[in-house]
Amino acid sequence: MHKWIIAIRLKTLPAAISPVLLGSSLSYKYGYFSSLIFFMTLFAAILIQIGTNFANDVYDFEKGTDRDDRLGPVRATQAGLISPKKMKFSMLGTFSIAILVGCYLAWIGGLPIVFIGIASIIAGIAYTGGPYPLGYNGFGELFVFLFFGIIAVPGTYFLQAGTFTYLSIWLGSCMGMLSAAILVVNNIRDIDTDKVTGKKTLAVYFGILFSYIEFIILIIGPYLILLYLMINKNLDSSIYIVFLSLPIGLKLIIELITNTGIKLNTVLSSTAKLLFIFSLLCSIGLVI
Repeated sequence: MHKWIIAIRLKTLPAAISPVLLGSSLSYKYGYFSSLIFFMTLFAAILIQIGTNFANDVYDFEKGTDRDDRLGPVRATQAGLISPKKMKFSMLGTFSIAILVGCYLAWIGGLPIVFIGIASIIAGIAYTGGPYPLGYNGFGELFVFLFFGIIAVPGTYFLQAGTFTYLSIWLGSCMGMLSAAILVVNNIRDIDTDKVTGKKTLAVYFGILFSYIEFIILIIGPYLILLYLMINKNLDSSIYIVFLSLPIGLKLIIELITNTGIKLNTVLSSTAKLLFIFSLLCSIGLVI
């Protein structure tokens, strides 16, 4: 099982769990909550994340991006732990199970959920696969912001409440920004190998300084959004509990700027932890 745990990439799962947690907490705040819908939504989100990780693993290997000199964690296909054929089979199997779970969610939420589910799976494959992979052409951060934020949180809320709310979109922006910050760290760490292999991330296009500024905006932005909502949209003052995580974000900014190479792996995992802590504290602030 160890090789499959490597392929699943457990440290990436907060990106799938956090928006579901936040969207469900928002629905609970307004009196709309079903535990069954919550667990089914969470299950589907995790499956899509795992399927996307499988796709990234095999397609990055086939494109030559994952090389022996990579600085990131071990990749199962590149390391020879799982064959490309098995990885693709597992990817399709995981997405198929996600579709089965999605049938129940589509029955609850109707056509909007059908479109969201199909788009998420297609995007998960197209991120590194297909003739125009999004992650190889500078659209990585936009992809993450949309699917792990703007779509995930309002989509979760819609499944519970049957409607959308501006607040779910704002909170989705917070999740999308923090999720995109994880990718920024990844792209800064891999900028040299990405240049060699032709992977054109925003870091490759615009350089390290741009990526530093991007990371700062993505880390600080969610807290500014919450301040705006509390001041102008009468969001409950209990949401102030989220600001307990701000020192973690400030520390990550310093660590990103002062570290290079393999040391950025720690910053990467810590940014994923910040995402989860932020969503957890925000959820607590919404329901108390």
